[in-house]
Amino acid sequence: MSFDGIVTRAVVHELQALQSGRITKIYQPHPTELIFLVRAQRKNHRLLLSAHPQFARMQLTEESYDNPKEPPMFCMFLRKHLEGGIIEKISQPGNERIVTIDMKTMDEIGDAAPKQLVIEIMGRHSNILLLDPSRNMILDAVKHLPPAVNSHRTILPGQTYIAPPDQEKANPIDADSDTLLKKIDFNAGRIDRQLVAAFTGISPLVAREIVHRAGLGNRESLAHAFQEMQTQWREERYEPEIAENREGKEFFSVVRLTHVDGERKTFESVSAMLDRYYFGKAERDRVRQQAHDLERLLKNEREKNVKKIAKLEQTLVDAERAKEFQLFGELLTAHMHEIRKGDEAIEVVNYYDENGGKVKIPLDPQKSPSDNAQNYFRRYNKAKNSVAVVNEQIEAAKAEIEYFERLLQQMDSAAPKDVAEIREELEEEGYLKRRNTGWKKKKPEKPKPDTYRSSEGVDILVGKNNKQNEYLTNRLAHANDMWLHTKDIPGSHVVIRGSEFGEATLHEAANLAAYFSKSKFSSTVPVDYTQIRHVHKPNGAKPGYVIYDNQQTLFVTPDEDLVLTLKNNAAQ
Repeated sequence: MSFDGIVTRAVVHELQALQSGRITKIYQPHPTELIFLVRAQRKNHRLLLSAHPQFARMQLTEESYDNPKEPPMFCMFLRKHLEGGIIEKISQPGNERIVTIDMKTMDEIGDAAPKQLVIEIMGRHSNILLLDPSRNMILDAVKHLPPAVNSHRTILPGQTYIAPPDQEKANPIDADSDTLLKKIDFNAGRIDRQLVAAFTGISPLVAREIVHRAGLGNRESLAHAFQEMQTQWREERYEPEIAENREGKEFFSVVRLTHVDGERKTFESVSAMLDRYYFGKAERDRVRQQAHDLERLLKNEREKNVKKIAKLEQTLVDAERAKEFQLFGELLTAHMHEIRKGDEAIEVVNYYDENGGKVKIPLDPQKSPSDNAQNYFRRYNKAKNSVAVVNEQIEAAKAEIEYFERLLQQMDSAAPKDVAEIREELEEEGYLKRRNTGWKKKKPEKPKPDTYRSSEGVDILVGKNNKQNEYLTNRLAHANDMWLHTKDIPGSHVVIRGSEFGEATLHEAANLAAYFSKSKFSSTVPVDYTQIRHVHKPNGAKPGYVIYDNQQTLFVTPDEDLVLTLKNNAAQ
C-alpha cells in the first residue's frame, strides 16, 4: 500500500509522455496539493503533485478538484515562474521517492531561466520545492522548515537545497545476486525486513512478495525471485493492481501481489490505479479536518433528541397513571382527618373497589394533608393534558433525529464545498451562529449538484447536501425527469435528465443513489424512482425533506468503480 521507490519509478516512466509538454495552468486546490495542466502530444493532461502527510503522491489524474476563489501565494508564485514553461526532463534519482522535473522557462525580460521542481514523497515529511538549478537555491516550497526545526536541512526561500539524507542502501535495480546474498543473513530470519533495510525504495509489501515467491527454498530461490522482479523493473514492465485481502484491507502495487489472498483488480496504467485507490480518501481526510466541529455538533444534537425522547416517553408512562393520581387525590380528601403531618404513607379503604379493598398512598412528609391531596390532583391534570403535547414533541424530536442523520450521512460523502453549504444551512436553521467574515456576499451562489454521465451518454445529477438536493429537485429538474432516492434510508437526491434513457442508465443512477446514502457499504439496497412531478416538499419541512408517490423500486449493490467511471465520463 506504500508509495515506495518502485511505484515512484513506475509513475516517472508513465510521465515521460509529458516531456516536451507545455505547462498551461497551475492550480492549488488544497494547501499541500498542486494540479499542473500540461499540453503534450496534442492532449491536455492533469498532473497531480501531493505533499499530503498521509496521501503524498505524484500521478496523472482524471478527477476534478474544486479550487479556492483566491489562489494561494505559492500557487501564484509557481504561475509566475512556470506557466508557459516546457518540461524537459522528469527523473528519479536512484530508486528514491524523489522526482525532479526540469523545465525551460523565461524570466521577465525573455532570457532563459531554467527551473527545477522537486517532489519529495516521504509521508509526513513530504514536500514540493521550486529550485533555481543554476545556484541550487530554493525559490519556495509548499512546506517551510526553519533552522529551529532542522538546522541541517533548512527549507526556506534563498537557502541552498540539500537533498534528504542518504540512507546508505543499495539500489535494487542495479544490484546483482552477490550483492543480494551478502546483505541477507539467512540465520537471522525475517528476510522481508532485511530486504527493506538493505535496498532503497523497497516497501514491506514488495519485500513480502519477493519472499513469498521464493517460497521455503534456499538462497538461490530468493536470488531467483529477486532477479525475476528486478528484470520487470529494468524493462519497465508493471502490473498495476489493487488487491483486497480477506479482512477487506486494500493494497495497491505495480507488481502482482501473489501473497495477498483475496480479490484483485488490474488497471491499464499506474495513474488509473492511484486514482481508484485514492478516490475519496484524501478528500475525506480534508473534510474531517475542516468539519470536525460540524460533525461533533450534529452528533450532539442527535444525541440530545434521543435523550429528549426517552424523557418524553417516561412522561407518557406517568400519564398512564393519571387515573391513579385522581383516585389518590379523592381518597386523601375523604380521609383527610386520618392523616398527620409527617406521615410517609397512609392505607385507606378504596370506596371505588366493589370488594372494599384497601390502597396504600405514598405521602410527602414535608407537606400538609391538604397539600398532598392537591399535589395528586395537579399530577393528574398534568398527566391528562400532557399526552397530546408529548406525542407531538416526540414526533418533532424524531424528525430532528432524522434530519441530523441525513446531515451526518451527507458529511460522509461531502467535498469541502459541500461542507461549506452544510455549515451555511445550519446557520440558517439556527443551530450555528453566523461567522463574522468581515464582508458580505454580493450575490448568493447557486448550489452545484455533481454531474455524472451514464454509459448511454445521459447526464445524471446528484445532490450532495440538503441545499443541493432542494435546488436539484425543486428548481433545476423538469417535471418529466426521473428522480431517485434510497427507500427509507438517508441519502442523496438523484435526477436523470430527460426521459430518453434505457435500463442501463436507470440502474447506474440507482447505483449512485445507493452509493451516496447511509447504505453505501451494504448490498441489495432498495432505491425508489419516480418522475419529478410526483415529488413534493411539505410546508414547513426541514431542508431536503420531500414526499413522493407513484414510485417503483429496484435493488442495487453500490459499486465504487462504477461511480468513478460515471464521473470520468462526465469529465471527458
